[in-house]
Amino acid sequence: MSERRGDSAGMTSGDPLGGGAPPEAPRHESGLPGYTSPAPPGAGGRYVLAGWWSRVGAQLIDGIMISAVALVLFLPLGAVFGVGFADDSDGTLWAAVAGLILWTVCVAVIALLYAPIFMARTNGKTLGRIVLGIRVVRTSGERVTFGFALLREVLIKTVIFGIAGSVTAGLAPLLDVLWPLWDEENRALHDFMVNTRVVKD
Repeated sequence: MSERRGDSAGMTSGDPLGGGAPPEAPRHESGLPGYTSPAPPGAGGRYVLAGWWSRVGAQLIDGIMISAVALVLFLPLGAVFGVGFADDSDGTLWAAVAGLILWTVCVAVIALLYAPIFMARTNGKTLGRIVLGIRVVRTSGERVTFGFALLREVLIKTVIFGIAGSVTAGLAPLLDVLWPLWDEENRALHDFMVNTRVVKD
Protein backbone atom coordinates (compact mmCIF):
# COMPACT_ATOMS: atom_id res chain seq x y z
CA MET A 1 0.00 0.00 0.00
CA SER A 2 1.47 3.32 -1.02
CA GLU A 3 1.81 6.12 1.53
CA ARG A 4 0.40 9.48 0.59
CA ARG A 5 2.48 12.64 1.06
CA GLY A 6 -0.03 14.18 3.47
CA ASP A 7 -0.12 11.20 5.88
CA SER A 8 3.04 12.18 7.77
CA ALA A 9 1.38 15.42 8.96
CA GLY A 10 4.63 17.38 9.15
CA MET A 11 6.74 14.71 10.87
CA THR A 12 10.34 14.28 9.83
CA SER A 13 12.09 11.01 9.12
CA GLY A 14 14.08 11.29 12.37
CA ASP A 15 10.93 11.35 14.49
CA PRO A 16 10.19 7.88 15.97
CA LEU A 17 6.52 8.29 15.14
CA GLY A 18 7.30 9.28 11.60
CA GLY A 19 8.64 5.86 10.66
CA GLY A 20 12.34 6.77 10.94
CA ALA A 21 15.03 5.68 13.37
CA PRO A 22 14.86 6.98 16.96
CA PRO A 23 17.09 9.95 17.76
CA GLU A 24 20.55 9.23 19.17
CA ALA A 25 21.40 9.68 22.84
CA PRO A 26 23.09 13.02 23.61
CA ARG A 27 26.82 12.97 23.05
CA HIS A 28 29.66 15.25 23.98
CA GLU A 29 31.50 16.85 21.06
CA SER A 30 34.08 14.04 21.44
CA GLY A 31 31.43 11.78 19.86
CA LEU A 32 31.53 9.05 22.52
CA PRO A 33 28.11 7.84 23.71
CA GLY A 34 27.36 8.10 27.42
CA TYR A 35 29.57 11.14 28.07
CA THR A 36 27.97 14.55 28.45
CA SER A 37 31.34 16.13 29.24
CA PRO A 38 34.85 15.45 27.95
CA ALA A 39 35.54 11.72 28.20
CA PRO A 40 38.86 10.42 29.52
CA PRO A 41 41.41 9.70 26.81
CA GLY A 42 40.85 6.30 25.33
CA ALA A 43 37.36 6.02 26.81
CA GLY A 44 36.17 4.38 23.62
CA GLY A 45 37.72 1.09 24.75
CA ARG A 46 40.96 1.47 26.71
CA TYR A 47 39.81 2.93 30.04
CA VAL A 48 37.06 1.82 32.39
CA LEU A 49 35.84 4.19 35.09
CA ALA A 50 36.84 3.20 38.64
CA GLY A 51 34.13 2.49 41.19
CA TRP A 52 33.48 4.36 44.42
CA TRP A 53 34.81 1.63 46.73
CA SER A 54 38.17 1.46 44.97
CA ARG A 55 38.53 5.25 45.29
CA VAL A 56 37.72 5.16 49.00
CA GLY A 57 40.02 2.17 49.58
CA ALA A 58 42.92 3.93 47.85
CA GLN A 59 42.32 7.04 49.96
CA LEU A 60 42.41 4.98 53.17
CA ILE A 61 45.66 3.26 52.16
CA ASP A 62 47.20 6.62 51.29
CA GLY A 63 46.12 7.99 54.68
CA ILE A 64 47.88 5.09 56.44
CA MET A 65 51.02 5.65 54.35
CA ILE A 66 51.07 9.38 55.14
CA SER A 67 50.70 8.65 58.86
CA ALA A 68 53.50 6.05 58.77
CA VAL A 69 55.96 8.35 56.98
CA ALA A 70 55.01 11.25 59.27
CA LEU A 71 55.69 9.02 62.29
CA VAL A 72 59.16 8.16 60.96
CA LEU A 73 59.84 11.90 60.61
CA PHE A 74 58.28 12.76 63.97
CA LEU A 75 60.08 10.26 66.24
CA PRO A 76 63.61 11.72 66.05
CA LEU A 77 62.31 15.31 66.12
CA GLY A 78 59.96 14.53 69.01
CA ALA A 79 62.79 12.96 70.98
CA VAL A 80 64.83 16.14 70.61
CA PHE A 81 61.95 18.37 71.77
CA GLY A 82 61.02 16.01 74.61
CA VAL A 83 64.55 16.11 76.09
CA GLY A 84 64.59 19.90 76.03
CA PHE A 85 61.59 20.18 78.37
CA ALA A 86 62.54 17.40 80.81
CA ASP A 87 64.15 19.67 83.42
CA ASP A 88 61.25 22.11 83.70
CA SER A 89 58.48 21.56 86.29
CA ASP A 90 55.89 22.40 83.64
CA GLY A 91 57.92 20.44 81.10
CA THR A 92 55.39 17.67 80.65
CA LEU A 93 52.64 20.06 79.55
CA TRP A 94 54.93 22.01 77.21
CA ALA A 95 56.39 18.81 75.80
CA ALA A 96 52.87 17.56 75.01
CA VAL A 97 51.92 20.85 73.33
CA ALA A 98 55.18 20.95 71.37
CA GLY A 99 54.74 17.30 70.40
CA LEU A 100 51.21 17.92 69.14
CA ILE A 101 52.31 20.91 67.07
CA LEU A 102 55.29 18.99 65.72
CA TRP A 103 53.11 15.98 64.81
CA THR A 104 50.65 18.28 62.98
CA VAL A 105 53.50 19.88 61.02
CA CYS A 106 54.98 16.46 60.11
CA VAL A 107 51.63 15.13 58.87
CA ALA A 108 50.92 18.35 56.93
CA VAL A 109 54.31 18.36 55.18
CA ILE A 110 54.08 14.68 54.20
CA ALA A 111 50.43 15.00 53.12
CA LEU A 112 51.19 18.03 50.93
CA LEU A 113 54.08 16.31 49.15
CA TYR A 114 52.98 12.65 49.08
CA ALA A 115 50.35 12.66 46.32
CA PRO A 116 51.98 15.23 43.99
CA ILE A 117 55.35 13.42 44.05
CA PHE A 118 53.84 9.96 43.47
CA MET A 119 51.33 11.13 40.86
CA ALA A 120 53.99 12.98 38.86
CA ARG A 121 56.30 9.95 38.84
CA THR A 122 53.58 7.40 37.98
CA ASN A 123 51.27 9.56 35.82
CA GLY A 124 48.31 9.69 38.19
CA LYS A 125 48.89 6.98 40.79
CA THR A 126 49.65 6.93 44.51
CA LEU A 127 50.53 3.84 46.54
CA GLY A 128 46.87 3.37 47.42
CA ARG A 129 45.84 3.65 43.78
CA ILE A 130 48.58 1.22 42.74
CA VAL A 131 47.29 -1.35 45.25
CA LEU A 132 43.68 -0.90 44.06
CA GLY A 133 44.62 -0.78 40.37
CA ILE A 134 43.30 2.71 39.56
CA ARG A 135 44.75 6.02 38.38
CA VAL A 136 43.78 9.65 37.79
CA VAL A 137 43.67 10.74 34.14
CA ARG A 138 43.20 14.18 32.60
CA THR A 139 40.48 14.51 29.98
CA SER A 140 42.91 16.48 27.83
CA GLY A 141 45.11 13.38 27.55
CA GLU A 142 48.11 15.19 29.07
CA ARG A 143 50.34 13.62 31.72
CA VAL A 144 49.69 14.28 35.38
CA THR A 145 52.56 16.59 36.33
CA PHE A 146 53.72 17.64 39.79
CA GLY A 147 52.08 21.06 39.39
CA PHE A 148 48.77 19.57 38.23
CA ALA A 149 48.78 17.02 41.08
CA LEU A 150 49.54 19.85 43.53
CA LEU A 151 46.54 21.74 42.15
CA ARG A 152 44.17 18.74 42.33
CA GLU A 153 45.30 17.08 45.56
CA VAL A 154 46.44 20.04 47.67
CA LEU A 155 44.79 23.24 46.50
CA ILE A 156 41.39 21.82 45.48
CA LYS A 157 40.88 18.71 47.66
CA THR A 158 42.67 19.89 50.80
CA VAL A 159 42.60 23.70 50.91
CA ILE A 160 39.36 24.64 49.10
CA PHE A 161 37.26 21.74 50.39
CA GLY A 162 38.90 22.13 53.81
CA ILE A 163 37.82 25.77 54.01
CA ALA A 164 34.41 24.93 52.57
CA GLY A 165 34.10 22.16 55.17
CA SER A 166 34.79 24.55 58.03
CA VAL A 167 32.05 26.87 56.74
CA THR A 168 29.52 24.08 56.06
CA ALA A 169 30.20 21.98 59.19
CA GLY A 170 31.88 19.26 57.11
CA LEU A 171 29.15 18.98 54.47
CA ALA A 172 31.28 20.11 51.49
CA PRO A 173 34.04 17.46 51.90
CA LEU A 174 31.39 14.80 52.57
CA LEU A 175 29.57 15.71 49.35
CA ASP A 176 32.88 15.63 47.48
CA VAL A 177 33.55 12.08 48.68
CA LEU A 178 29.99 10.84 48.05
CA TRP A 179 29.37 12.54 44.68
CA PRO A 180 30.74 9.63 42.55
CA LEU A 181 27.93 7.42 43.92
CA TRP A 182 25.34 9.18 41.73
CA ASP A 183 27.40 10.86 39.02
CA GLU A 184 27.11 9.13 35.63
CA GLU A 185 30.90 9.22 35.18
CA ASN A 186 31.83 8.48 38.82
CA ARG A 187 33.26 11.99 39.27
CA ALA A 188 33.86 13.63 42.63
CA LEU A 189 33.28 17.38 42.86
CA HIS A 190 37.01 18.04 42.62
CA ASP A 191 37.09 16.05 39.34
CA PHE A 192 34.67 18.58 37.84
CA MET A 193 36.95 21.45 38.84
CA VAL A 194 40.07 20.08 37.12
CA ASN A 195 38.54 17.83 34.39
CA THR A 196 39.85 14.50 35.65
CA ARG A 197 38.50 10.96 35.89
CA VAL A 198 39.61 8.04 38.03
CA VAL A 199 39.92 4.93 35.88
CA LYS A 200 40.97 1.32 36.24
CA ASP A 201 44.64 0.91 35.45
